[in-house]
Amino acid sequence: MKRTATALLIAMAVIFCISFALQDEIPWLGWVRAASEGGMVGAIADWFAVTALFRHPLGLKIPHTAIIRRRKDEIGASLGEFVESNFLSEPVVRQKLESAQIGRKLGTWLARPENATRLAEEASVGAKGLLALLSDSDVQDVMEKLARTHLIEQPWSESIGAWGEGVVSAGGHHAAVGLVLDGVDDWLRNNPDAFARLVSSRLPSWVPSFLDKIVDDRLYREALAFIQRMKDDESDPARLAIDNYLLTIATDLQHEPLMIARFENAKAEIFDSPRVRELAASTWDTTKAALIDSLDNPESGLRVQLARTITDLGSRISTDSRLSAKLDTWVTDAAVYLVNTYRHEIASVITDTVERWDPREMSEKIELQVGRDLQFIRINGTVVGSLAGLAIFTVATLAFGS
Repeated sequence: MKRTATALLIAMAVIFCISFALQDEIPWLGWVRAASEGGMVGAIADWFAVTALFRHPLGLKIPHTAIIRRRKDEIGASLGEFVESNFLSEPVVRQKLESAQIGRKLGTWLARPENATRLAEEASVGAKGLLALLSDSDVQDVMEKLARTHLIEQPWSESIGAWGEGVVSAGGHHAAVGLVLDGVDDWLRNNPDAFARLVSSRLPSWVPSFLDKIVDDRLYREALAFIQRMKDDESDPARLAIDNYLLTIATDLQHEPLMIARFENAKAEIFDSPRVRELAASTWDTTKAALIDSLDNPESGLRVQLARTITDLGSRISTDSRLSAKLDTWVTDAAVYLVNTYRHEIASVITDTVERWDPREMSEKIELQVGRDLQFIRINGTVVGSLAGLAIFTVATLAFGS
């Protein structure tokens, strides 16, 4: 485009020279000379104007030339302020996001199985990478610190005592006691010989063996009857004794210092037990390996369920207008908050980037972007100058004669 505009200037200069030399012999060439003269003036003037934006014309440091190079930082600051004021303002962002219907579009996109599968795949890759990066020892340390801070160092006795007191008072423990009694009854019925040996081993050695059998059978029948009565009647004295015992423990856990101290010490000892730590480490290793295998397998239940959940969520968002409206409001409010809070920092990216540019580099970047249109200014200046020169010459000729 530079060559085209320059060639047009040269053409005007050649036409001017020819017409100027021959205008006395060929009168009508005076109009050609005037048009070409005006074209040269317009071309040179616009060449100077265009060149002055980016560099010094002909290398001459004329005032108010090389404007972009000289005022690079001011241009960057002005551009940043312009973007901040006109594009990062709350009304503009809110209006654009409210009209975008993000919730409905997102729901429609997520509802497509291929998109849900792709998103589940990307999420699985990210989760698998995160799990692979996690150090087992670091995770265990973090888990131990969290457990110690939020579980071990916090007193449990009062909360558990209050909970237990409420359960026992409401009779919610009866089912658990019934399960224990059922287990004891089943063991007695299935292991009469073991019960007999347990009783016989505690009888004096001088008791005759036939009495051992009688005692064993009697105690065995009494034990079965005792357990059966406890199972059948919740008001049985033994059951009531259990209720009172449980209620006493619950009360002591809340108010008895000795019981509270024993409970908290037992809790701390269990947590600090090497076996418990080994179990926690083994559980984490097993869980991590299982998660990585499931995330790596497209046919695993975890991946399939994740994709199905995403699809269901997308379908609900796209069909539930209230849900999509809530999502739109949430996204809009979040974006507006970010813009209001950080718009100066966002716009400063433009200012800082322009400031880091070399003045010559910046001038070349801008010229490459808009230079083609600027060369059209030179071409248009040549044409307009020619028409203006022709018009002026025509008016002068008509007014004052040749």
